[in-house]
Amino acid sequence: MNKNELVEAIALSTEITKTDVDKVVTSLAEVITDELGKGGSVSLKGFGTFEVRNRSERTGRNPRTGETLVIPASKVPAFKVSSALKKAVNK
Repeated sequence: MNKNELVEAIALSTEITKTDVDKVVTSLAEVITDELGKGGSVSLKGFGTFEVRNRSERTGRNPRTGETLVIPASKVPAFKVSSALKKAVNK
């Protein structure tokens, strides 16, 4: 399901216009992105938690040359699934 299909499904189930639903979906993505950018997390009960995880520096290989290189430490966005969502998927 892509964004347009998501907007259409929400609009059908809530009787809100597609334009308004699109604004909400876009705003939700922006708010989550901003919060993660600040190093915070966003928790949606029954769905899961968006968070930032620290990835430490590690050694990697260039696949073309086989040369060893150092991959610098970084922060990566992550999603931790709630138990309720996990149960719903595994019915």
